[in-house]
Formats: sequence, C-alpha cells, structure tokens
Amino acid sequence: MDCCILLALWYLIPLYALIQTLRFIFADADFTLLWARMFGRRPETELKGLVVWITGASSGIGEELAYQLAKCGSRLILSARRVDELNRVKQRCMECSHVQEEDVLVLQLDLLERKSFKSKTNAAIQHFGNIDILINNGGRSQRSLCLETSDDVYDALMELNFLGTVSLTKQVLPHMMQRGTGSVVTVSSVAGIIGAPLRGGYSASKHALQGFFNCLRSELTDYPKILISTVCPGPVQSKIVDNCFTEEVDKTMAQGQDQQHKMSTSRCGRWILVGMANQAKEMWISDQPVLGFCYLWQYAPTWAWFLTAMFGKRIVQNFKAGLDAERLHFAKPKAS
Repeated sequence: MDCCILLALWYLIPLYALIQTLRFIFADADFTLLWARMFGRRPETELKGLVVWITGASSGIGEELAYQLAKCGSRLILSARRVDELNRVKQRCMECSHVQEEDVLVLQLDLLERKSFKSKTNAAIQHFGNIDILINNGGRSQRSLCLETSDDVYDALMELNFLGTVSLTKQVLPHMMQRGTGSVVTVSSVAGIIGAPLRGGYSASKHALQGFFNCLRSELTDYPKILISTVCPGPVQSKIVDNCFTEEVDKTMAQGQDQQHKMSTSRCGRWILVGMANQAKEMWISDQPVLGFCYLWQYAPTWAWFLTAMFGKRIVQNFKAGLDAERLHFAKPKAS
C-alpha cells in the first residue's frame, strides 16, 4: 500500500509542477487572484449594494471600474477634476446597468486641494449614509530621464500620487473604523515593486504608497474587517501616458502611443473586482513578461537586477532615439 502511495506521488508532484508552470506562463495575474477567480467569491455577490468611492473616475482604470461596479449593483461616488467627464461616466453607468440617478454621485475632487477633503468626505457620507470602499485611483505617471527631470516634477508627483492619496485616506478611514468595516483599495503600480526606467519620480511615489499602506495595514490589526489592499497593474490601455509628466511640469508626452500590446482596462478592472471580493491584500495584474519580473523582484532580486539592466538599457536607447519607449524595439536605433 505504501509503495502505491509513493508511486502515485512520484507522478503527481511533477504533474502538479507542470500544471502550475503552464498556468504561470499564460497568466496575467498573480496566483492568489488566479485561485480566487476559480474558487473564490464572486464580485456580483460580494459588492452588490456597497457604496464605492472612486478617485480618478473620469478615464482609464477608474472609469472602467465604475462601469463594472455599476453592473455589480454597487452605488458609486465618482471623483476627478473634470465634472463633464464624470457626468459622461455617470450616464454610461446608468445605461449599462440597473443603477438609478440617485445611485451615482458626481463629486468633483482635486487631489492637490487637500484642505477640501474633509468637506468632500462629509458630502459623500451625507449622500449615502456611509462609505464601504474607497478606491484610490487618481494620479499621474511620468516618462523622462532622472537627471533631466525638474525637481518640480518630483514635487508634483509626490504631492499628487502620494500625499493626495494618503490625505484622502486619513479622512475616510476614521469613518470605517467607527463602523468597524470597510475597504481601502489603492491603485499603485508594478513600478511600486520594480524600479522601471523613465519613471523615477512616479516609481518613487508608488514605492512610497506601498510602504505607507503596508504600515497602515499592520496598525489596523484591531480592525480585522477593514481591508487595506494595494493593486499593482502593469501596462494598461489608458490615457495615463498621454497625460504623464515629462522633464518639465508643463510639458506632456506626444500623443498617439501604440497601446495594442497592453492589457485592456476591462480585463484589469475585472481582476481588481475579483481581488476586492476576495479580500486580497495585494494584487499583481499584468501580462507576461512583466508579471514574471514582479516574482523575480520578490524572490530572486539578483536575477531581477540583471534583466532590468539589460532591458532598461534598450528602453533608454529607444527613448533617446525618439522611439516608443513603451515597447521594446530590438532593432538597433538609427544614428541621427
């Protein structure tokens, strides 16, 4: 009998390893999310009726999350600077789901105006009675070389991405602590794990978010029903590159970057909802090879440094040659 068990294990263990390897090769999210999608709770059940406040809801991931949450039956607070775009998102939420006019609140918010956060939070609570989930999605990216980037750009990135997010969270969290339940979901980036070329200030702001919310999570052990979750998406189809900082605060990227190689916002949004429904503390969401880089940085940093240097050199060369630095062009750039 023992020999039969040992023989079965002899075959099953390599088979299991092969299956997991194949899953990883074709995966676009971490193993926790893959498991949650197959065996966990469904967003349509867990998020129905909850009040969700989304910053950066006028475009990109925030906009997509609004549509998917509306389809789940969530009640929404949509925030960004552009009220006209928020109203457009609200209208589409009502068109693509069963939510009504009173289920979606448009609440203009500028993450740089931190003194307004208390009144904005009070307005959200007054409208719905409570806030179940805060999704910190607002922010901007960056594409410029570190030494060529103005200190004003670094200031702006930290003010917007880090301090704005932290300040808003500090206004909403006491409300959740009083109720004993709630979720703070912060959209960070794989750049919060990986030191990516051309994103020095952006990456620093996302590393800061990772550190802050990891500390905050450890301070809330007396509130087990409050989830602190960070989302680390890789390249996603959105306007974040078009609106990103460059070497000067008032200079933006050239329009028309190719985004076909990036993950769709709908796919990314679905993974985020799966993670929220299953209380995931951190989510890695990206196509390969970026997802593999996350695991390397976590478990094999020496290899990560080697590969980052190799690919980073080509990215910087492409950037200096005026090529699309969002993709790896392995043909040698032509000399000017």
